[in-house]
Amino acid sequence: MRTHTGAHERGIALVIAAVAFFAALDTTTKFLSTLVPVAMVMWFRYLFQVVSTVATLGPKRGRALLHTRHPWLQFARGVLLLLCSVLGFLSLKHMPVGEFTAILMLTPLLITLLAARSLGERVSPLRWACVGGGFVGALVVIRPGAADFDWALLMPLALVACNAAFQLLTGRLARTDDAGTMHFYTGCVGVALSSLALPFAWQTLPGPHWAALLLIGVFSTLGHFLLILGYGRAPAATLTPFLYFQIAFAALAGWLVFSHAPDLWSVVGIAVIAVCGAAGTWLSGREQRRVVAVADPSAG
Repeated sequence: MRTHTGAHERGIALVIAAVAFFAALDTTTKFLSTLVPVAMVMWFRYLFQVVSTVATLGPKRGRALLHTRHPWLQFARGVLLLLCSVLGFLSLKHMPVGEFTAILMLTPLLITLLAARSLGERVSPLRWACVGGGFVGALVVIRPGAADFDWALLMPLALVACNAAFQLLTGRLARTDDAGTMHFYTGCVGVALSSLALPFAWQTLPGPHWAALLLIGVFSTLGHFLLILGYGRAPAATLTPFLYFQIAFAALAGWLVFSHAPDLWSVVGIAVIAVCGAAGTWLSGREQRRVVAVADPSAG
């Protein structure tokens, strides 16, 4: 029992470290968003992913790294992730890191909605309330009726939709394809598509900007690596609520780097999203445990 608990605690620590790297990734992206063309950022970010994947997995996996049963789904997944990256880059040009991260955390709630619609999953009234509450929190953050509202602030909602589709497709592919293979192909698709725009966007950059591009690759790689390690040590229902620590890290980074402190309404909206998201995750885990207990009474 002690070993089991210790593994869960290590998983939680790894996930918290992962979201800290993701907050650093978004902060660095916002820094570059007004300095470097989006095509250059995307090309370097995905090139780093491909190179690091081949360097770490290639010697052991060889050609097996290329094996996939669903090449077109791999392509679609790569396109969705590239869209997420581009929308994230453009969103961060127009809004603070903390508020952006809070809206991005609507993704698990939207997945609940999509699962109910497309997979026929039963969703309890309390989980529906969490979904509705989360989107209300997003509207409080965005405030579409405010005098200084910019339609570009709706891009994070488009990002949430793309991210939810990406997560669902990831779950579909994970049943048949290896995680390293999936990571490799998403990188290849990102490099290939961003390369089409690269000749029109290439600029000579000073050294600090190249260093920031390198940091984007490092933060993204480390964040995803730690996340994989975390989910290997504890179940998703235990770890998912700790993903919301990313909001706190992002708000802190936004204050330290850009001197931005969320106003009162933004704090209220962020809190509503975090509470509804964490509660929705807890309710989902509880309902799944009940289903397992009914199907297999010995599991309880």
